[in-house]
Amino acid sequence: MTENSSKTREQAELAFSKTQTESLARSRTISEIDAVAAEREAKTARLRELRLEKEANTEPKVTKPKKVTKR
Repeated sequence: MTENSSKTREQAELAFSKTQTESLARSRTISEIDAVAAEREAKTARLRELRLEKEANTEPKVTKPKKVTKR
């Protein structure tokens, strides 16, 4: 009986270990994805600020309307 329960316990520990490993791997992957997304958002915000600053510093060009010629 002791042998039977030790086999069962060993199987349970292996199953738990596998589940725990998968969970840790999933958590690590999610953390990496979140880090990449945060970097992308920060870069996008920085580039947006630079673009808006550049647009504010440049004067809009005044163009004359094109003449419409009749045929």
